[in-house]
Amino acid sequence: MTLTQLEYFLAALRSGSFSAAAQRLHVAQPSLSEQVARLERDLGVSLFLRGSRGLRLTEAGRRLQPEAERILLAVGEARVAVEEIRDLESGAVAFGAFSSAHHYLLSDLVAEFRARYPKVAVRVLAYNSTEIARSVREGDLEAGLVALPIDDRGLRLSRTVWECEAAYFSTDPSTLTRPMDVRYLSSAPLILPEAEAGNSDPTRRQLNERAQKIGLTLAPDIEVESPEAALEIAALGVGGTVTSLPLAKILGYTDRMGHVTFADPLRETYAFVTRDTAYLSPATKAILTMAGARMRRLYTELGHSS
Repeated sequence: MTLTQLEYFLAALRSGSFSAAAQRLHVAQPSLSEQVARLERDLGVSLFLRGSRGLRLTEAGRRLQPEAERILLAVGEARVAVEEIRDLESGAVAFGAFSSAHHYLLSDLVAEFRARYPKVAVRVLAYNSTEIARSVREGDLEAGLVALPIDDRGLRLSRTVWECEAAYFSTDPSTLTRPMDVRYLSSAPLILPEAEAGNSDPTRRQLNERAQKIGLTLAPDIEVESPEAALEIAALGVGGTVTSLPLAKILGYTDRMGHVTFADPLRETYAFVTRDTAYLSPATKAILTMAGARMRRLYTELGHSS
């Protein structure tokens, strides 16, 4: 009895015929049929009843099925256990994060990962969360850290790893006398980042949904790509912008400009995203674990909403 024979036996069972099983496994049908026949000879029993309706298990076949599945599962687990060691001594990891993540964690994350796994090549991208989600869905990245909401078709989202509050920043004191709302935003000079993603950007989606509920349209006067650029232009008195409080704090803009939060708090929520059917490599699992630990530390250091 060999592992190949057990694999072919189960493939024939699941496919309903030797020809379909051979096609599924990309082997010649006579080869597959011969291996199953050898297994039957070794065991001294028939495993299949062959009829016009395809293959059906004999009593011996029914008893063999769970044992064959258990054996192949154990072999697979043993192989993964060894591969995890091998893959963390070589290979590569491809990870993406929301566009301003380099201010929060990416540099330190890469340095920590390389210190632990110096032979693993690292490819890290920082784009808008919608682009990161698309890249994960299409297989260009194994995993990503994104702001919500996103289009999650074909994707698996983790639980929330961080949540913070966004605020309106301006040099005009008259705009900061009360909590912000989208009614004011729709009529004030407005600078918004994430020009490439546009209204698919998670924060813009939230703002637009609020505006639509009261029959308004939110159209920025100025669009730039990065939140840093939006804050810099706002600091020059051209208009106001909306960005996360932790990011503005890290960049020093909470000291350069006034800000107000929204009457109905505008929260930015972050989660990990992977393809819903993908197997994650050991290197990707490792970098997700490290990124999660760093985001939890940010939650403590920067606060839930400040």
